[in-house]
Amino acid sequence: MGKWLELLKEIIPTLSQVAVLQNASNATHPLFWTEAQSVAPKLGLKLQDVQVRRSDDVDEAFGLVVGARSGAVVVLPDPLLAGVLGARIAELATRSGLPTMSTFKEQVEVGSLMSYGPDLTRNFHRAATYVDKILRGAKPVDLPVEQPTKFESAINLKTAKALGLTIPQSLLLRADEVIQ
Repeated sequence: MGKWLELLKEIIPTLSQVAVLQNASNATHPLFWTEAQSVAPKLGLKLQDVQVRRSDDVDEAFGLVVGARSGAVVVLPDPLLAGVLGARIAELATRSGLPTMSTFKEQVEVGSLMSYGPDLTRNFHRAATYVDKILRGAKPVDLPVEQPTKFESAINLKTAKALGLTIPQSLLLRADEVIQ
């Protein structure tokens, strides 16, 4: 959460309020929200909590974001938000003039401004080693829990242009992928 907010603030130094788009049914999202609340004041940011329960809620959610005058949106990682609604969220955000920070580069590929998150390909390869160990007789309870070790970032310059944003050169140089 902290890194996402920092990156948004780097792109938009005058940013004062960020909407956090959450799936109300996702049990991990309150943890993200709590972390956001601890980080935001240090960056001079206010937060707007925006909950979505079903696909039909996303248009109304963006109406709330625009009405509250949030300057950007963080889309929390979730199958509904990142997968099913990924392209719709990117479209609504761009139409509303709102930069979006997402977790996965796939969201940037469909129009989100920027992503920063674990390298899913690497995670899938690590998961395969676990499956192999289990198939060879290892007990899942005996296997250690691993945290992601490689993170990647992506930036969509087409979206930046549509939003009238200039991405700092320092961010472009650090990005793993820049989509033209």
